[in-house]
Amino acid sequence: MTICSSKSQEDIKESARSSYFNLPALDASLAFPQATPASKFPPCASDYYQFDDLLTSEELAVRNKVRECMEKEIAPIMPKYWEKAEFPFHVIPKFAALCIAGGTIKGYGCPGLSITGTAICAAETARVDVSCSTFILVHSCLGMLTIALFGSEAQKQKYLPSLAQFNTVSCFGLTEPEHGSDASTLETTASQVPGGYILNGQKRWIGNATFANLLIIFARNATTNQINGYIVKKDAPGLTATKIENKIALRIVQNGDILLKKVFVPDEDRLPGLNSFQDLNKVLAVSRLMVAWQPIGVSMGVYDMCHRYLKERTQFGAPLAAFQINQQKLVQMLGNIQAMMLVGWRLCKLCDKGKMTMGHVSLGKSWITARARETVALGRELLGGNGILSDFLVAKAFCDVEAIYSYEGTYDINSLVTGREVTGFACFKPGAEQTKRSRL
Repeated sequence: MTICSSKSQEDIKESARSSYFNLPALDASLAFPQATPASKFPPCASDYYQFDDLLTSEELAVRNKVRECMEKEIAPIMPKYWEKAEFPFHVIPKFAALCIAGGTIKGYGCPGLSITGTAICAAETARVDVSCSTFILVHSCLGMLTIALFGSEAQKQKYLPSLAQFNTVSCFGLTEPEHGSDASTLETTASQVPGGYILNGQKRWIGNATFANLLIIFARNATTNQINGYIVKKDAPGLTATKIENKIALRIVQNGDILLKKVFVPDEDRLPGLNSFQDLNKVLAVSRLMVAWQPIGVSMGVYDMCHRYLKERTQFGAPLAAFQINQQKLVQMLGNIQAMMLVGWRLCKLCDKGKMTMGHVSLGKSWITARARETVALGRELLGGNGILSDFLVAKAFCDVEAIYSYEGTYDINSLVTGREVTGFACFKPGAEQTKRSRL
């Protein structure tokens, strides 16, 4: 018997498909009642060697303030924005209220934090979400610090107060499509014309690029062949910024491709103190130190999540924390974090005393990120199937740490920087050496 219907089979299928995909998302706490999701962030359990004792009262105060904000404001929303690869612009005023933008910069509305205090802020934001930590570091320890170190007094007065309040946002345009690790050979050019400069070129992987009000762009001066810095406004004619899609890491960060096509920059927006890549290295050394603290924070968050999860979830009639192999992995994670913290802390003290070399910070960044990779991988194992869900932080951190492993100098490049310092031999241009030998 055939039952007649006013709906075709295709209509029925489409209706069923629509109903399925419009179902409300299932709350992770309902799907897995034995495991609290990361939207309710776990208390910090990773300071096993009482690192707090090494911090001043001011550093502890800013740490607690940042931790409270991240756990309360960011933890509940981060999985949604990470999945959508969108930035939560509504939280920028929350970051402004922390008064941490500008880090160590004194005056101009900036907080004048210690190097250690600034590093702790990087770790605490990364503990909950490293994308938010990257947003702040790009704005503060790259964009703002470049203006503070190399800008004129007029430029500092004009730009830093607004940046310190997040009323305007900055980005740092160094990397290019053809120049990542060899950024010193950048090809973007700046040609002097009456009243200013004309910039032509491309930049890639620039954090905050799609919405930054001020873009700090580095270009090769066509006359001197040296690297100079320029402040470019987001509405400058000839400037285009396009979001990079399909990332598996730092999905909340709005990385962009920047196209500069005959962009005019007036004389007053050239940074007068930046006249070589060696000058720029002063910024890169500090930013590399801050980035070294991000994987420390990521590892702390993963450990904290795993520590709570193993005590909550039961299998075979016992908490997962009661099984020997799980305890061994948890302790290995904890040991990594204590060592990472102490290396990071020592780098801060060397920087304070003016003794930190590029080799020092490169070794710290490469070694710490390698330990973080190991730590989050162990965390992913401990959570089993839940370890691939962004609801429980670990899967997101597992992806995000891959970006940290590569930016601000890849693991390999940082290793070679330290190798050059301890041996006296540079090995960055094997192609050039091979060409030289072939000519001989």
